[in-house]
Amino acid sequence: MKAQDLFKKVRKIEIKTRGLSKQIFSGEYHSVFKGRGMAFSEVREYQFGDDIRSIDWNVTARFNHPFVKIFEEERELTVVLVIDVSGSNNFGTQKQLKQELITEIAAVLSFSAIQNNDKVGVIFFSDKVEKFIPPKKGTSHILRIIRELIDFKAEDKGTDISEALRYLTNVIKKRSTAFLISDFMDEGFEKAIQIANHKHDLIAIRVTDKIEMGIPDVGLVELTDAETGQHMLVDSGSRKYREHLQRWAEKETKALDTVFSKTGVDMVRVYTGADYVKPLIKMFKKRESRK
Repeated sequence: MKAQDLFKKVRKIEIKTRGLSKQIFSGEYHSVFKGRGMAFSEVREYQFGDDIRSIDWNVTARFNHPFVKIFEEERELTVVLVIDVSGSNNFGTQKQLKQELITEIAAVLSFSAIQNNDKVGVIFFSDKVEKFIPPKKGTSHILRIIRELIDFKAEDKGTDISEALRYLTNVIKKRSTAFLISDFMDEGFEKAIQIANHKHDLIAIRVTDKIEMGIPDVGLVELTDAETGQHMLVDSGSRKYREHLQRWAEKETKALDTVFSKTGVDMVRVYTGADYVKPLIKMFKKRESRK
């Protein structure tokens, strides 16, 4: 992509997503993703009602009367976007590719994070880890992430979610909030989800296209698997075939829901060409209500 065209696309995404994060997500984000740890701040004299477990015995012994430790919540978070860049995301029938929707959501989350003074890092993955951008703060860093999202060309087309999550747990040492953004065209990653969610606060965002949930009757069509390159001629006019595809899609969705339910990971489903703001806010509010 030419530098001028890339700049225009980055600017367009920036204007739209920065506005959304300011108007809608910053408040929701701030209330849900507060600092996870408690850092020692100071000591003060014991007051009636203080928890005796917080007494600092060394200072108490030195002054011959009780002092307690005061802790403050650590505000700064590390947010990691684990983003699927496999071939299946170059698909969309609702005026938008899945990859374009992923870019928008990642940008909104990134701007929300920096408004909260958090660091943001990115892991791009296909059937291998394609690129890692270490967590940093600042608008220029976010704009770099958006440029990469728009212009990144993966070397491989397959999907290996387990490999991406293994990389996350090995590379990001401090507990972080990690958003796994994918269409989840993969299997066998339940254990990796469980391990990653134990170390980090993992949230799954499933990006899909409505036609993947049920193909319409448009006669003979040639389908191409974007990850394997395999071509297939199918008769979408066959009711039996359409029902078969719908049952398969429902089975896959149910299996995914089971994985996230068993591992305790929040998952939100968004569709190309549709509003993604409401589903994300609903998920944020759900997390807030559990506190």
